[in-house]
Amino acid sequence: MTKELPKTAKAVVIGGGIIGCSTAYHLGKLGWTDTVLLERKKLTSGTTFHAAGLVGQLRTSANITQLLGYSVDLYKRLEEETGLGTGWKMNGGLRLACNEERWTEVRRQATTAQSFGLEMQLLTPQEAFDLWPLMTIDDLVGAAFLPTDGQANPSDITQALAKGARMSGVSIFEDMEVLDLEIDKGKIRAVVTAQGRIECERVVVCAGQWTRAFAARFGVNVPLVSVEHQYIITESFGVPSNLPTLRDPDRLTYYKEEVGGIVMGGYEPNPIPWAKSGIPEGFHYTLLDSNFDHFEQIMEQALGRVPALENVGVKQLLNGPESFTPDGNFILGEAPELKNFFVGAGFNAFGIASAGGAGMALAEWVTKGEPPYDLWPVDIRRFGRPHFDTDWVRTRTLEAYGKHYAMAWPFEEHSSGRPCRKSPLYDRLKAQGACFGEKLGWERPNWFADLFANEEPKDIYSYGRQNWFDAVGREHKAVREAAVIFDQTSFAKFVLKGGDAEAALSWIASNDVARPVGSLVYTQMLNDKGGIECDVTVARIAENEYYIVTGTGFATHDFDWIARNIPAAMHAELVDVTSAYSVLSLMGPNSRAVLEKVTGSDVSNAAFPFGKVRTIGIAGCPVRALRITYVGELGYELHIPIEYATTVYDVLMASGGELGLVNAGYRAIESCRLEKGYRAWGSDIGPDHTPIEAGLGWAVKMRRNIPFRGREAIERQLSGGVRKRLACFVPEDTDAVLLGRETIYRDGKRVGWLSSGGFGYTLGKPIGYGYVRNPDGVTEDFVLSGTYELDVARERIPCKVSLSPLYDPDMARVKA
Repeated sequence: MTKELPKTAKAVVIGGGIIGCSTAYHLGKLGWTDTVLLERKKLTSGTTFHAAGLVGQLRTSANITQLLGYSVDLYKRLEEETGLGTGWKMNGGLRLACNEERWTEVRRQATTAQSFGLEMQLLTPQEAFDLWPLMTIDDLVGAAFLPTDGQANPSDITQALAKGARMSGVSIFEDMEVLDLEIDKGKIRAVVTAQGRIECERVVVCAGQWTRAFAARFGVNVPLVSVEHQYIITESFGVPSNLPTLRDPDRLTYYKEEVGGIVMGGYEPNPIPWAKSGIPEGFHYTLLDSNFDHFEQIMEQALGRVPALENVGVKQLLNGPESFTPDGNFILGEAPELKNFFVGAGFNAFGIASAGGAGMALAEWVTKGEPPYDLWPVDIRRFGRPHFDTDWVRTRTLEAYGKHYAMAWPFEEHSSGRPCRKSPLYDRLKAQGACFGEKLGWERPNWFADLFANEEPKDIYSYGRQNWFDAVGREHKAVREAAVIFDQTSFAKFVLKGGDAEAALSWIASNDVARPVGSLVYTQMLNDKGGIECDVTVARIAENEYYIVTGTGFATHDFDWIARNIPAAMHAELVDVTSAYSVLSLMGPNSRAVLEKVTGSDVSNAAFPFGKVRTIGIAGCPVRALRITYVGELGYELHIPIEYATTVYDVLMASGGELGLVNAGYRAIESCRLEKGYRAWGSDIGPDHTPIEAGLGWAVKMRRNIPFRGREAIERQLSGGVRKRLACFVPEDTDAVLLGRETIYRDGKRVGWLSSGGFGYTLGKPIGYGYVRNPDGVTEDFVLSGTYELDVARERIPCKVSLSPLYDPDMARVKA
C-alpha cells in the first residue's frame, strides 16, 4: 500500500542523496519523527550513486575534522543498527610526498592531525610500500598514514541511513518532486508537490547540483556549479581487500580497492564544467559520456605510480557530474535571505566523507537554531555579493577544482575572477607597487614592492619565509616609527537606525553601547553559550543611529546575526552601506601630525581622544574619523564617501611625505596586531570561544545590570572558571615559521594548538596564539606556570608564554 503524503510536517528535507538521508536520519534521532524527506526520483539517483566513496578526515579546521570524524564513528555502527551493509572498511589512508616541499606540507599536516587528536604516522618510502605494494616508490620522499580513514559504498550507506530514519518515524517519499514553496511575508508556510502540499515551517534543501537553481527561485544564494569528474574501475586482479586508500597529490590521483580491482581517479588542472545552461530534465541515474582524451593526463600519471594498471582490463571509465564550490568547502546552514531555509550542498566530491557529520550538524541547526559547534569554514554566510553571479562562481570554482591536489601554500591567493570589487584607489596603489589579495571579491593591497629597487609585486609561495617578508618588514617599521595608510575600503559597514536602536543594540552587544553621541565602542556579540558570533566596532553618530564596522569576510554573516537578533517588538532597521564609504586607515606615531596638516579641525588628544568618532573636513571632503587602531599605534580610520576617496588620499600623501607617510598592506596589519595581542575572528575567537576565555572580559558590561544575549553564560564562567584560555607563544627559534595549527605542549602534555601565527618585526621573533586547554580548569597561574613547546612540522621547539600584549601593554602609544 502506498503511503499517503502527510498534510503537515515539522521539517521537510528535499533531496534523497546521502546528505539528505543523513539529515533525515539525525532529525529522527533528535525526536523530530514527523520529518518528511522528498526525493524527485530515487534515493541516490542524483550524484551519490556514482561517488568514489573515499573517507578521509583531516582538514585545516579542527571542527570540520571533528565533523568528518563523526562520519567515521557513524559508519562504524550503522550496519549493526539498521541491519543493512554499508561497505564501510576502516583500512586507513595513505598520502604520498614526492618532493621536499610536499614533504614539508605532509609533515605540517601530521602536526595538524596531532593537534586535532588524530593519529597520523609519518612513513619512509619502504614503509609506505609495505602498506601499498602495488606502487613504485622511486620518487617518494615519504608518506603519511591515517589508520582511521577508510572507504564505503555510497549507495549502501545512503540506504542504511534511510532505513535508520524510517526506524525513527521519518517518512521518505521517492518519485516526489517539489514544485514550489509557499512563502508568506518572509516565512515558509508549505512545500508543494505534484501530489499535494505539506504545511511546514522548516525546509532543508540537500538537492546536490540542483540546489543553486532551486534556492534561487526563493532569493537564496547557494554558490555551486557542476563539474565533470571521472574515474576508472578496473577488472579484478587480486588486489587485497584491506589495501588502504591512497592519495598521490603530486600525480593528481587517488586510489581505492574495489572487488579485487582498483578505482582510480583524479583532479585534472583543466576541469570541464557541466550543465552551463542548466541540468537537463529527467537527469537521474545518469552518467555522462566518457572522455578518454581528457582522462589521459590522469591515466599517464597513474601508470607511473601503479604500472600494473597498464595490463589490467578497465570495466568502466565513469564520468559523473559533481557539485563544487568557489573555495572547495561544502555549504551548510540557514540561508541569510530566508528564515528556516536550510542548505546542505556543494560537497566537492567528498560528500561521502562529510555526510554523517554534515547531516548531524544540519539536524542540530534545524532543531536548536544553531550548529553543534563553530562551522564557519562551511557556513553559507561566508559568501557575498560576487557569488550571486554564476559566471563568476564557475570561474572561481574551476580554479579551486584544478588546485584540489596542488600544494596548499600558506597565504596563497586565487587568481580567477579578478579584479572584481575595487576601491577607488586601486589603480593608484597598483601603480605604486601594490601586490593585491582578494577577500569576498574585494581587491586589497597585501604588501607593496619597492619598484625603484626592481621588486616585483608578486607572491612567490613557500613554506619558509616568502618573498614579501622584507617588504612587510619595511611597512611594519613605518607603522611603528612614522605613519602609513592602509586602504581598508573593503570593511563591511552597516547603519542601525530607529527609535529603538540603542535598546536593540544593547541587547545584541556585550559591551556598553548606550554611550553619548560621538562614542566609539569595541564589542562582541554573543550567542547563548557566550560564544563570540561577531567582533565589531560601533560608532554612535546620532541618538537613534549607530555606524557598525566589521571585517570584509564577515559582511553576510554579521549582517544576518545583527538583523535576526533585533527584538521583534523594537523599531530598528539595519542597512548595509559598505559600498557607500571608502576607508583610509592612517596609523603610526606621526599620524596626528599628518592629519593636522590637512584639516582645520582640532584633532589634538584633548579634543579628539581615543575611542571617539568625529566628522572632520579634508580638502572640502566630509570625513568620519574614528580614533581607533588594530595595529597598536596612534591612528585614525577615515571613513569617506566613496566619491571623495581619491581626493583625500592624494592630499594625505602629498602632505605626509616629509613625516614619513607611506603605503602599507594587510600583511603589515597582521604582523602588528600579533605583537599587540589583538584577536582575529575566525581564528583566535569565534562562536566556540567566550570573551572570558579569549582574554576580552574587559569588553563585557558585567558591572552594569543590563541584560544582553549571552550574559548568563558569562556569569557562569566568571563564577565557575574556564577550561581553556587564549595565550601568546614566542618560540626561542627566531627562524621558526608559525602558520597556525601547530601543537601546544605544556610540561610535555598536548594542551591545544595555535589558532594563528606569524612574525613580529619589532620583536624580531615569530608569534603565535592558541588556547591552553585543561578539563580541570585553566587559570592565569596554570598558564604561566607551565613549560611550553610548539610542534612545528613534527619538530618540538621551546617557547615562552604570555597573557599580556608583547607590545605596548599599557596602551600608552595608542592613547598618545
